[in-house]
Amino acid sequence: MHTPPFRLAQTTDAAVRTGDDARLRAADACCVPSSVQLTRGRRRGKLSELDPHLHCSVIGTCLTTHELRKLVPKFTELDRQQASDLQIHHAAVELAIAGGTGSKALNKALDERYAGAIRRFDQATDEEAVLALWNEALKIGDIPPAYWALMTHPYATMPVRQSAFGELHMLSHLVGAANRADIRRLVALEEENAALRDKVERQQSRLREVSAERDTMVEQLTERIVKLTAQATLQPSIDSAELAAEMQTLQQKLAESEQRLALHTNRREAAELRAQEEQGIAEALRQSRDQALALLKVVQAECHALESATLNALDQGGARRAGLENVRGMRVVYVGGRPGSNTALKALVSSAGGEFVVHDGGVEDRKGLLAAALPGADIVVFPVDCIDHDSMNMLKRVCERHQVDYYPLRTASVASFIELIARVHADRTPVANARPPSAFCLRHG
Repeated sequence: MHTPPFRLAQTTDAAVRTGDDARLRAADACCVPSSVQLTRGRRRGKLSELDPHLHCSVIGTCLTTHELRKLVPKFTELDRQQASDLQIHHAAVELAIAGGTGSKALNKALDERYAGAIRRFDQATDEEAVLALWNEALKIGDIPPAYWALMTHPYATMPVRQSAFGELHMLSHLVGAANRADIRRLVALEEENAALRDKVERQQSRLREVSAERDTMVEQLTERIVKLTAQATLQPSIDSAELAAEMQTLQQKLAESEQRLALHTNRREAAELRAQEEQGIAEALRQSRDQALALLKVVQAECHALESATLNALDQGGARRAGLENVRGMRVVYVGGRPGSNTALKALVSSAGGEFVVHDGGVEDRKGLLAAALPGADIVVFPVDCIDHDSMNMLKRVCERHQVDYYPLRTASVASFIELIARVHADRTPVANARPPSAFCLRHG
């Protein structure tokens, strides 16, 4: 898969030839491809010269949130402590698209961090060599340095960049599949961690006993050596050979006791170190499990809403359509989404007596129509996985200006829409200016 999993706007060659840079920069960093070849000369490209739909993947893959929190607030009005990870990511993407000092600072940070990978990729003199280095990096898992070096390489053409983008996109899907294995491994590690704790406690108890026995034995042997030395001094007639043999035996026992003590000490330290490492791994897997469970709860809620709506429709003999009777007489504006699910949603809302207005966020419909459609809406709905940054920001500003409630959907599916309508009907509290329920973006991380 070499393109994003949603419909893309097509940039004509005429727009490229006339240098319509303002429109290209205004496009979403994740959703608009371009056929412009940015690196026509044999020099490394810049971040601002990349196609806009590549900026999101470059920022999200090659720079950590900690680095972005130190850099992005210098060029925006975001608060370094209060801003969410998603807001920091969006601001970084916008800086990269806009160019200027912010984009230059991001470009400099990437060049400094991945200088080694850039030097390694400089040895490539054609597209095949660039792809060979990229495939080698994929095998060893060293993706961020190789991704930046490839995107700015002078021989990286658009097919090469799209190939790397597609492989990186597919890797993100493997994370969800790995969560189940991580949960099973977490359970096993927790059991092993508990067993190791018990073993460490037993070894520590045994070590204390051995240490006490050793101290007692050392005291006894020391007293005996002192007595024997005194007797040898007072009674020269005692056989010196027997005394020397007994002293040697006592010294051997003392050395053996010290060796056993050192062995138990080393075992205890190794067990404690392993327990600490396993505890860290268990904590990381516990966090992954919590995220997976949170996503599972959301999906279960959507499935429950869809099932309830279906049963209601069957009980009423088709009088109500999929539990959407709450939208009767309402005007719903749906921004983004996919053509198939949008058609189904429009049919459901229309059959329930409501008006359903669809705007694709600027892919084919003009964005000016979006600003004109929002003021007369009762509610505005947009799926976070199928809408670009620019349309979402403009949508929020217009809704706040006209005091129209807006709601984010987890996905563009019919189940997510039905679950939202049921939740809004159950909770009559206005949620205008509401923020998304989670700062975790399903598309950007």
